[in-house]
Amino acid sequence: MQLYSLMHAVVPPVLKAIWRPTVRGLDNVPRTGPVILASNHLSFADSVVIPSIVPRRVAFLAKADYFTGTGIKGALSKAWFESLGMLPVDRDDTKSALDSLDTALGVLADGGAFGIYPEGTRSRDGRLYRGRTGVAHLALTAGVPVVPVGLIGTEHLQPVGSNLPRLVKVTVSFGPPIDFAGRYDKLPTGRARREATDEIIATIRELSGQEYAGVYNDRPLEI
Repeated sequence: MQLYSLMHAVVPPVLKAIWRPTVRGLDNVPRTGPVILASNHLSFADSVVIPSIVPRRVAFLAKADYFTGTGIKGALSKAWFESLGMLPVDRDDTKSALDSLDTALGVLADGGAFGIYPEGTRSRDGRLYRGRTGVAHLALTAGVPVVPVGLIGTEHLQPVGSNLPRLVKVTVSFGPPIDFAGRYDKLPTGRARREATDEIIATIRELSGQEYAGVYNDRPLEI
């Protein structure tokens, strides 16, 4: 936590001074208490952009490889991702991917903020894909609100295959919290999760202005 506090006091001001992102609706993010931030996903940099703007710790899941490297490079990588609030997950292990939902529930139970990409993985064509129901599972199980997030321009910030970020215009919009309390109690679990997820994705689409693909992104799960 000390490393996070130190890095969060330094990194966000530097990044915002360089990229000068347009930020809308930040007041919609509760300053305390459990909350899920559900965002569209355009770039690896998304998990740096959101924690750098939100004035509280946001836990995202990241590949375990980022935490297990050796030597100086490995130590720096681990320190960097831990300082951003990242939590390791082995995405090649099905059981580990399922356990990641329990990890998220643990963050929420502790009153934390958890970030998730309902599409499952980065969009390679800029369209918004159908949401996977893990986000609704978390929201309905934990009984916490979901703040939808719309990112614009981050796909140009660090394009796939690029090692260094670029100076581009980025917009981050936070929608009003969606509270599902009591709304789906009479529906079967599967249907409740599907409808709640579709509502979240529809709101993200309004914020991001993306074309809706209407199908799942067929790439491996990436929370």
